[in-house]
Order: sequence, then C-alpha cells, then structure tokens
Amino acid sequence: MERRFSEMSPYELRQKIGEFTDEARRAEQMGMASKLAVYERKIDMAKAYLMDPESFKPGQVYYVNDRSFTISQMKGRFAWGHFAGDDELSAYPISLLKKKKDAES
Repeated sequence: MERRFSEMSPYELRQKIGEFTDEARRAEQMGMASKLAVYERKIDMAKAYLMDPESFKPGQVYYVNDRSFTISQMKGRFAWGHFAGDDELSAYPISLLKKKKDAES
C-alpha cells in the first residue's frame, strides 16, 4: 500500500519527487499529456510537504502562474484564496505559491 506524503521523511519525499520526475519525463516523451499532468500534480503535492505551512498566512499575497493570489485561509498544505479581481475561491498547494520576485524570474 502506498504511504501518504504526510507519513514520509524529507529524504523519502525527495526520492518520490525524483521518481515522479522520471515518470513525468517518460510520459512527456511518449506524448501522454494527461499522464504528464498527473505526475506534475504529484510532484507539486510532494514538494508542498517539504515546506512549512506555518509560513503562509491569510492576507498574504503570492503569485500563481503570474497572477496575484491573496490567501484567505490555510487548510493543511493548501492555501485557499482569491485571484485579484475574481470572487471565486480557489485552492492551491503551497508549493505553487511564489513571492513576487520569484514569479518574475
């Protein structure tokens, strides 16, 4: 049975990220877009478990895909919030949130 990311050590998480990266590369080479997307999401989630969710607070502004995202609340490794000018509530793993200087690079 597959273990949850929350049960893994940082070392194990990094190993999993490496495995997922290899699988994503294979899927991309074979032209399997949906399989590639699945592995990219798994990588994002595993990376979120290497980060400290306590460093993300409601009201803080981050960038997701170069769009301004304001955190409304935190639930585990997910930040819930809104994009600028949008009322729809969205959730993203904290590994996808970037500071402005990171978003520009």
